[in-house]
Amino acid sequence: MKSVGDGQADRVPLSRDRVLSGAIAVTDAGGLGSLTIRSLANELGVKPMSVYHYVANKDEILDGIVDLVFGEIDLPVVDGDWRAEMQRRANSARRVLSSHPWAIALLQSRINPGPATLRHHNAVIGTLRAAGFSVELTAHAFALIDSYVYGFALSEAALPIHGPDSVADVAESMMQQLFSPDEYPHLVEFTTEHVMRPGYNFGDEFDFGLRLILDALARSVPPAAAA
Repeated sequence: MKSVGDGQADRVPLSRDRVLSGAIAVTDAGGLGSLTIRSLANELGVKPMSVYHYVANKDEILDGIVDLVFGEIDLPVVDGDWRAEMQRRANSARRVLSSHPWAIALLQSRINPGPATLRHHNAVIGTLRAAGFSVELTAHAFALIDSYVYGFALSEAALPIHGPDSVADVAESMMQQLFSPDEYPHLVEFTTEHVMRPGYNFGDEFDFGLRLILDALARSVPPAAAA
């Protein structure tokens, strides 16, 4: 496969956008630890010093790629049905974080948010406020939904099971090596009667948990505000 350095650098001018896109490509392939000015320059097919014309340091790169990730997440529509918009936004965030698992630890850690990040937060807050959530309840809802979405994405990224096709082999191997029915009867029951059933997919648990959260939040909104 032809890399960026195999002549593409001569055809596509270097720019800040291209530097940040290259940084995402490096990080997607090798994780955050693989992202250095040298590895980024190699991805772009340029000398390391050329990168510094567009970004001052690695912190600026991290701020930039976090903003790009936020830009990939669907924005809720402020005047739309808040529950449908929160569900759509949560599912979009989960899909995006599945593509960029390295971003999970970064999304809440940067102190120089970019325009896409600010638009994202503003839209989430605006959607909840327009639905009758008080400022305090908006804060609770935003924290609860994001904790669930980010936590679920982190679990999905860490699990040795990736989709239903890999469940049986992984679970059966663990059962043979680790699970004694006499010592762990509930774990064995759970694994054999649920996890090892045809078509089981851990990702399907996401919608169940999200519905519980949205149900609870709906009950917390004063009836007059929600009407």
